[in-house]
Amino acid sequence: MHRSSLVPQALLLGLLLGLRPAFAEPASHPAGVTIDDFRYVDTSGEVIDQVAAHQTRLKAFMAALRRDITTGGGADIRVIGGIRKSSTLVQWARVAVIDVGSNRILSEKLYTFRGDNDEAWDRAEAFISRDIREVLATAAPPPIQIAVFDFELEDMSAAGSATGLAASDIAYLADVTNGVREQLARSGRYHVVETGGANAGALRKHALRDCDGCDAGIARELGADQSLVGVVRRVSRTEYVVWLQIRDTRTGAVVSEGDSGLRMGADYSWVRGAVRLVGDRVLEGQSRQ
Repeated sequence: MHRSSLVPQALLLGLLLGLRPAFAEPASHPAGVTIDDFRYVDTSGEVIDQVAAHQTRLKAFMAALRRDITTGGGADIRVIGGIRKSSTLVQWARVAVIDVGSNRILSEKLYTFRGDNDEAWDRAEAFISRDIREVLATAAPPPIQIAVFDFELEDMSAAGSATGLAASDIAYLADVTNGVREQLARSGRYHVVETGGANAGALRKHALRDCDGCDAGIARELGADQSLVGVVRRVSRTEYVVWLQIRDTRTGAVVSEGDSGLRMGADYSWVRGAVRLVGDRVLEGQSRQ
């Protein structure tokens, strides 16, 4: 098995993007890695028709590649490539690993391997998957440890009660908090730290929004890198605003802040507004940085 540097990046990318899947749709791999099916081209000129055998081996190759690439992270990574048989004994594979979010080629290599049997294909897959794992291990940063505190309610409506939260308010706020935690965890960029063990006064009073950044210190004690405080401001029974703020727990500095703007919807729609805000402000905002 041999690998070498490939032609210039622009030409490589053009070649590889032209290698569309031969008989399957792209398949996703955990942690933001998508591996497109490689296309197989036989230019050896052999008389024997081996199309069926090549498709079978290619399918097995792709299945093994997806099984073996388990290194992850939060990045949106795409693996593309193709294999060409140039003679009875020689085959070539072009493979690129691309960070889609930053539009950057992380790796581009040309491999050559001898033979066209199960053993030769297995050796090629093991060699290529090892290279890809090494690239992903250095490209994907570890997830950020984030403490997402329970969302709080600021009731500005005419019917707002000074006696405390209604049972329905508590339930809807729990939905918001859980929705945001699940969204951040699914992104692969964050690991959500359990906050149940925290016992600070501002936390018990549901007043983190007014504690002048004390959430950062609480989250730091929980082992988090960042803290998230969120508020649902109820303007009326059919209007609300979601606000959130994320701090660095080491410095207390605000790293992200924003609100949803005035949104229409009853209390049960709070979670949709919060999830949309996190997607636009936190996840989408980071991918553009």
